[in-house]
Amino acid sequence: MKYPEATKNKILNAEEMQRQVERWRLLGKGIAFTNGCFDILHEGHLEILSQAAVLADVLVVGVNTDASVKRLKGENRPVNNEWFRTRMLAELTMVDAVVLFDEPTPLELIKMILPDVLVKGGDYTIERIVGAGEVMKNGGDVKIIPFLNGYSTTSLIKKIQEL
Repeated sequence: MKYPEATKNKILNAEEMQRQVERWRLLGKGIAFTNGCFDILHEGHLEILSQAAVLADVLVVGVNTDASVKRLKGENRPVNNEWFRTRMLAELTMVDAVVLFDEPTPLELIKMILPDVLVKGGDYTIERIVGAGEVMKNGGDVKIIPFLNGYSTTSLIKKIQEL
């Protein structure tokens, strides 16, 4: 399968991401960053992404690799593979770049990007947000978007299984 060109240009590896961040910084662009598995895209994801997108000029989304999702969520996950999950996110107009990470957390990616705004959903507290300290030490901000109750990949999977 091939990505449409505009989508393909938004899916970057870590080295490409670092170069893109440097370009954005030279242009004076503010960068927002969020991350997750994004296994089955749902309304809660869209709420966080849309709110994150307005907090800076560009939005970067870190996505767990398939192996990383398995380590976090178990052998039956992810439902959708990393190729599809990155493409799905890159197709969204609010997302400017997507980058995979295989580590247990996106800390190294966050330290490399040093976003102006680090964004997570309301099921987190600032103390539990990986990279929050590094971002704030660099003069950035950490925003917690209120959690949209009733929307999670786990609850969607359960609902489908009950049909």
